[in-house]
Amino acid sequence: MSEPDSTSAASPIALADQGPIRVAVIMERTRIDNRWQPYRWEPIGIAPDASEVSGRIRHDETTEQWRFPGFAVALYRDEAEGYYLNVSSPRPCAFVKWEMVDEQAVPISVTLSYNEAARIMDGGGQVDTVPLPVEVLGWLARFVEAHYRPEGKKQRSRPPSFKGARRE
Repeated sequence: MSEPDSTSAASPIALADQGPIRVAVIMERTRIDNRWQPYRWEPIGIAPDASEVSGRIRHDETTEQWRFPGFAVALYRDEAEGYYLNVSSPRPCAFVKWEMVDEQAVPISVTLSYNEAARIMDGGGQVDTVPLPVEVLGWLARFVEAHYRPEGKKQRSRPPSFKGARRE
């Protein structure tokens, strides 16, 4: 896929047919009452983003929110089944892979494919879901409609040892 034209004034979603969209991940740190772990990190959302501004965006006594921009979300035809599973679910979502670096949670990647997220988790990666913004859902649904074709049912072949066997 080609990169979106960065000189255009159009929104990231409008450029999506030409290539990947850029999103920012919002991570939240919440203070918890636990003697082994004083706080919990989790991704709480993504937003279409053309800005590269990062850092803390909210802070109070119990929570902090941090914005991490610049994640490219591209769609690939060989992942169409994973996107279909996401779009057809009761709550479509984005999957955020993240890890702890020192004492900070850092997002690593964002995908919209159930199958890719499962492979990351099978490999031991930390992946959490966040709600999918409406404009990203529309982009994903258009891609699925254009590219997803369910596989036909496969005929199961009998093993050679069963051929010719008679049951009485």
